[in-house]
Amino acid sequence: MMHISHHIPDALMAAYVSGNLPQAYALVLATHISMCDSCRASHVAHGSLGGALLEAGAEKDVSSGLRKHVLDLLDQSPPESTPIRGSGIFPFPLMLALNGMPPRWQSLGGGIRQSLLCREAGGTARLLYIPTGEAVPEHGHGGLELTLVLQGAFEDETGYFGVGDMEIADGDLDHQPIATGTVPCICLAATDEPLSFKNLLPRLLQPVFRI
Repeated sequence: MMHISHHIPDALMAAYVSGNLPQAYALVLATHISMCDSCRASHVAHGSLGGALLEAGAEKDVSSGLRKHVLDLLDQSPPESTPIRGSGIFPFPLMLALNGMPPRWQSLGGGIRQSLLCREAGGTARLLYIPTGEAVPEHGHGGLELTLVLQGAFEDETGYFGVGDMEIADGDLDHQPIATGTVPCICLAATDEPLSFKNLLPRLLQPVFRI
């Protein structure tokens, strides 16, 4: 049984439950929730609260056309497809984003690799593979960065993050995560702004690797 120390804050959970997060962030939270009993319970509690608020709200009439459209959708049979399940270190939400296929890795140098999962105006989600002992170049953040550990561990200026832990980094944090332990660190990371690298070479390569 994994020991998870870093969880989803209430404000971020509320935004996720209400559907107000970009796809990239929602993917990280959905994956963490699938791994964490505590945050799964928090997700249920926030959902129940949201349902209660909706029930307490004023009723509004909807058109007969909308009602018929919804009922017609409920009568339709879902398309047949091969079911997607979690695989190894990749839980179900992540395998869904991968379309049931293994990650397609791109080398970033120094043994570090990435696999882009989604890229849109609201944010970018990627898998990162960091060999033991290797460090991500020192960087800051123009926006919010969520990082979820799937395998191995990393340490930075804020502490230690193992499997299931989620780090939340914003514009107040400059850090240089380094993979620790006996196996490579594999993380799921989401950002809404390009990282602010401190050294010249990462800045030059940034447009190529879309980080």
